[in-house]
Amino acid sequence: MKIEQIYTGCIAQAAYYLESNGEAAIFDPLREVKPYLDKAAKDNAKIKYIFETHFHADFVSGHLDLAQKSGGKIVYGPTAAPEFDAIIAEDNQEFKVGHYTIKVLHTPGHTLESTCYLLTDENGKQHGIITGDTLFIGDVGRPDLAQALTEELTQEKLASYLFDSLRNKIMPLSDDLIVYPSHGAGSACGKNMSKETTDTLGNQKRTNYALRADMNKEEFTKELLDGLGLPPAYFPQNVMMNIKGYESLDTVIEKSNIGLSPKVFEAVANQGDVVVLDVRHENDFVKAHIPNSIFIGIQGNFAPWVGSLLKDVNQKLLLVIPAGREEETITRLSRVGFDQVLGYLKGGMEAWVEAGFETDSIKSISPEEFSGQLTPKSIVVDARKPGEYEAEHVENALNIPLDTVNESFQSVPKGADFFLHCAGGYRSVIMASILKSRGIHNLINVEKGMNGIKQTKVNCTQFVCPSTKK
Repeated sequence: MKIEQIYTGCIAQAAYYLESNGEAAIFDPLREVKPYLDKAAKDNAKIKYIFETHFHADFVSGHLDLAQKSGGKIVYGPTAAPEFDAIIAEDNQEFKVGHYTIKVLHTPGHTLESTCYLLTDENGKQHGIITGDTLFIGDVGRPDLAQALTEELTQEKLASYLFDSLRNKIMPLSDDLIVYPSHGAGSACGKNMSKETTDTLGNQKRTNYALRADMNKEEFTKELLDGLGLPPAYFPQNVMMNIKGYESLDTVIEKSNIGLSPKVFEAVANQGDVVVLDVRHENDFVKAHIPNSIFIGIQGNFAPWVGSLLKDVNQKLLLVIPAGREEETITRLSRVGFDQVLGYLKGGMEAWVEAGFETDSIKSISPEEFSGQLTPKSIVVDARKPGEYEAEHVENALNIPLDTVNESFQSVPKGADFFLHCAGGYRSVIMASILKSRGIHNLINVEKGMNGIKQTKVNCTQFVCPSTKK
């Protein structure tokens, strides 16, 4: 018997592989299903079930492709209504996988169909619980993602359901249970998740704010909703893909993994309603890129930023990709439902330049140059999250978080040059590319961001620092 967490850091998502006596089950699989099939083949096991904890919003699950390729049955909890064949389990229903027993615990709150799976081993001992987005390490699932499905739901009502689910279904369980959540720090499905991806339930009862025994429903709701920002725009679209179904990933890769010559690439880009997405390293993009292209580097939290900033999963894309990473890029885009890739630039930027096509660049300076040029009259834009800004920032800097740039476009300084930075240099280049694509060129990117700025000789009085902040 074994249970294995398969964690994908770029989207902070955990799938689970359980095997016992030649049978296997997969929980919340990603869209690329080969790793699960390979694990089962290595164990000489047959995938019997594909368990889904809920209709995911932050990624497109691999349940349909995995069921087609493995013959496993898809299982959802009570009230789920997918538009494809699936077992809709009853609350407390049990499933057998080898010598393991998997018990369905309906835990509405994050969504109405949200379900946890209690794992009991061959000795009859309850070993762990796969909690989906109901319970994270240090947090619980946000209760505002299912509102779009019906006008009758409010985030307050869902929070009320979540309070009851946690106290009636989860908290009475044994302290030594291992909690296996679907996400860790960095996911937009919660607001305060730990970097740890498993823990004991007993420790969560002691340390997770949402499991405090002395908390009433009103206090829980207030604390849960406090500081909860708007969910990314692509979330509802991913939910509908997970409910209705989607094109096979094999088909998506086959139609998208097409190299286009610079001449053809330019012709397609000029057809309108096409975004040129450059996924190279930010340093390469700064030096030279196709005019009006958008940078979101594959080395960062690539797919979530694509979803948050491009918003529409039906957006047509042309890609500029580092050599050898074509299929990886297409696959990672598909994780968040962006399946409309028309091709990539064959030969990369080198071929584009050799063909004589125009390029653009971003004015970029080192942290040391920034500290030397900074004056009381300088305009500084900080692209980090509000919490990062509040902890420490350049004095008088304007905070425009990257994920709000499309909505905060009018707040961007016009006319005079301004400095733009983030924490490490990744997000500021993304923002710079978006601003330049909209005709704002009066920006100067600060390399290495706040991490680099803090290493310069700029007097700390120019910052709101933890040591000086009142």
